[in-house]
Amino acid sequence: MAIELPLFPLNVVLFPGTELPLHIFEPRYRQMISECYERGLPFGVVLARPESEHLLEEPYPVGTMAEIESLEHLEDGRMNLIARGGQRFRILSQHRAKPYLSGIVEIYSDTTEEASERLERVVQQARVLFRSYLEALLAVIGHDELEFTLPDDAEELSHFIAHLMDIHDEQKQHMLELTSTVQRLEEEIVILRREVPFMREMLNMSQRFQADMPDHSILN
Repeated sequence: MAIELPLFPLNVVLFPGTELPLHIFEPRYRQMISECYERGLPFGVVLARPESEHLLEEPYPVGTMAEIESLEHLEDGRMNLIARGGQRFRILSQHRAKPYLSGIVEIYSDTTEEASERLERVVQQARVLFRSYLEALLAVIGHDELEFTLPDDAEELSHFIAHLMDIHDEQKQHMLELTSTVQRLEEEIVILRREVPFMREMLNMSQRFQADMPDHSILN
């Protein structure tokens, strides 16, 4: 089923189930957000192609519906909002009948016909590697006391990993456009196998640096 959806081209990829804070200041997007909020409708977050021109942004063909979770109106007309990613969509056509971009879109989903044994194997591998990645990352930035829970659902897990991994937007867009949960997880495993040792080395360097720092309490 095709529907019309306001489109918000950004330099970010929104994944299903993840949150996106936005500061809205352009008049065209103030209008778009106001209309969506008043009518209780989502808007579409799409990655703008790097060669896009301001006011004539060209989006990649697959994006994510964004539900407005909270909205704050500022005195000068700007807005702060928190959006949550919903279903993905593919753009069938687009137009500029309003000041902002709109598109006719269709729902875009992962296939459900994947071998369960293969899926279970890659889910387990990805879960172990990503937990190690997050633990090292939190330790490096000094927040190793924080606790986190990984999604149980395989597709949700694959989107969650793609959202948090430090990779280029074009690579995130590639992950968003995949229609195989297994393939998305397998590609994430390849990246995590490279990144986990790197994060651990960063943690070791940070710990060595702290150990070499003089104790100011003794010096004083």
